[in-house]
Amino acid sequence: MHPGIHTKSNPGKAAYIMAATGEVVTYRELDDESNRAANLFRSLGLKPGDTIALFAENHPRYHQVLWAAQRSGLYYTAISSRLTAEEVAYIVNDSGAKVFSTTHAMADVVAKMDAVGMIPRTIKRYMMDGMIANYESWEDAVGSQPTTPITDETEGAAMLYSSGTTGRPKGVKHRLTGQPLGAPNPIGMLLAGLYQATPEMVYLSPAPLYHSAPLQFTMAIHRIGGTVIVMEHFDAEQSLALIEKYRVTHTQMVPTMFIRMLKLPEPIRRKYDHSTLRVVIHASAPCPISVKEQMIEWWGPKIYEYYAGTEGNGFCAINSVEWLLHKGSVGKPLVGKVHIVDDDGAELPTGEAGTIFFEGGGTFEYHNDPEKTKSSRNDKGWSTLGDIGYLDRDGYLYLTDRKANMIISGGVNIYPQEAENLLATHPKVEDVAVFGVPNEDFGEEVKAVVQPVDIKRAGPALEAELIGFCRAHLSAIKCPRTIDFDAELPRHPTGKLYKRLIKDRYWIGHSKRIAE
Repeated sequence: MHPGIHTKSNPGKAAYIMAATGEVVTYRELDDESNRAANLFRSLGLKPGDTIALFAENHPRYHQVLWAAQRSGLYYTAISSRLTAEEVAYIVNDSGAKVFSTTHAMADVVAKMDAVGMIPRTIKRYMMDGMIANYESWEDAVGSQPTTPITDETEGAAMLYSSGTTGRPKGVKHRLTGQPLGAPNPIGMLLAGLYQATPEMVYLSPAPLYHSAPLQFTMAIHRIGGTVIVMEHFDAEQSLALIEKYRVTHTQMVPTMFIRMLKLPEPIRRKYDHSTLRVVIHASAPCPISVKEQMIEWWGPKIYEYYAGTEGNGFCAINSVEWLLHKGSVGKPLVGKVHIVDDDGAELPTGEAGTIFFEGGGTFEYHNDPEKTKSSRNDKGWSTLGDIGYLDRDGYLYLTDRKANMIISGGVNIYPQEAENLLATHPKVEDVAVFGVPNEDFGEEVKAVVQPVDIKRAGPALEAELIGFCRAHLSAIKCPRTIDFDAELPRHPTGKLYKRLIKDRYWIGHSKRIAE
């Protein structure tokens, strides 16, 4: 299925609605505009397997560009709207994009990029909502094209870049299937099978569309024929208001969003009707057990969790009923077989934590990085995302942390996610990062940086209170020895915390000693 099919049966139905403005884009409009853009791509000489790049905020034309590339057999690289000119240029160049589309809201960034010639002039450039030097009007270019489908429609694919929390981001590339537009889509089948997706569904999308899950899920809903409510920016109370206003049936959030909603005053939480919700999906990061318990108590057993990556090498899932019997688990594998492996490559027994590998899942490569592609596999051909976890006796998977976040203190391996999850539940904590910092005697020690609910309360008293709270629930070695306070932590709208940006403050001047 695809938007063109739904245009024939229900052309006036809303394919998506922009939350802030209420702008409605129907299936007819989505189909027509994506056809126009597909014709534009063909007129520029783009053929299946070529790449386009899109650098934009959550914008009314976002899905039109995505669907144009999807129906043209192209790779499409959606770029984070929070990146700098240098970071954007790196992704555009590395992806091999032949067309770069952006919006006037991004004009300052792309102007800096162009001022020093960061991308070749051979790349065709378009801007929505206005123009600057070196850019043509997207609206004019697309408006001159016909709405008839191109004659060689074939399925394209996203090539999305890792968020770059460590080092340069890399594009995750899957082979194009060569199948005609409308061929069965794995995520669409997943939505229908696991999450009760039907053409009547209304899906609230509160995260940036350039992120893998919002992009893939919203496009899958367009295949099914549902309606997407696109939030330009996440706001805890607004999300509750939108659920009531549009009678939302499905949504996907990250644990940080749950925490923000749970910290709303009780009268606000009770003000909005959420009875239409059937399925609330979450992923992206481990969810503190107490947070999920509160969400199930508030919204009922409608909370579904999955563990997967943009790489698509495996997929685990769990519903609320299962989770209450296996608290903290991300579920059993539905795609791929899970293996827990130690640093020497040996499989570990039940209950022991090690690197999570998938056997028999989807294949992928990191674009222009054969070494990283190779390092993601072991000698058996199993692949990993670099996460640490363990299996229980019933075969349920539990995440411990990412291997890259591990703290080694006095020869003891410490995974900071446990302390981070705990501190996030404290009523005086808005956000928190836990990581390792240099220690002359032990190599590293556990450190926390906290964004307090009230920055005026930051100081030694709050530090002592939070350390005491942590030690009351966890062994002392897992808890921060000291806590610093920041007015705001560098957290991505998708929920990912840029720990590297915080850690760098503590490691500058120590990297050489550590490396030696």
